[in-house]
Amino acid sequence: MSEANTKKDVWEMVRLGLTLVCYAVASCTVLALVNNFTSKKILLNQLDKANAAMKEVFAQADEFKPVSDFEPSSNNSITLSDAYLAYADEKIVGAVIQVAGPTYDKGKLIVGVDSNGIVTGMRFLELTDSPGFGSKAKDDSYKLKNGKTFYGQFEGKDARLGFIRNETFDAISGATITSDSVANLLSEGTSCLIKYLAMNGGQNE
Repeated sequence: MSEANTKKDVWEMVRLGLTLVCYAVASCTVLALVNNFTSKKILLNQLDKANAAMKEVFAQADEFKPVSDFEPSSNNSITLSDAYLAYADEKIVGAVIQVAGPTYDKGKLIVGVDSNGIVTGMRFLELTDSPGFGSKAKDDSYKLKNGKTFYGQFEGKDARLGFIRNETFDAISGATITSDSVANLLSEGTSCLIKYLAMNGGQNE
């Protein structure tokens, strides 16, 4: 093979390598731009959903500010996360928190309490209990004897009195485990919020 042909082959390899590098750089640039654009939209959507959920359980608030210095659950099987102080007219009026843990299967809910320890609302974010039994806890169409949904009955209750089946709240017929487990989740979540509010100027005497 002549020297000219060898140089030509080398140049072709270099040219091919440079072409591949250019394509790779261009692809990475496009992916970075797309990711930058979509990640912002995803984050905004997540924030919108979070704000909507918080507004559902704390309608009186006009703003929610995240906090991270709350005490973790004393129950190792229950996880507390995504806590927010609730504000109205720039004053702390309560707080909300997400609570996840075992039910008959597993569940995740969001609950709010005001500065007096009164539950402002509770909603399920996830519940995988048995259809027709435990799943009634999140069912809009299932009504207790008092005419309320299972989750709706907790609004207005004093969390400091505890959540005791058939004493401070009505259980779901045929779903005792789900009822008691939800009570445990609510107890952990509201206890955490009441303590946090007491230490951060949001608890009334």
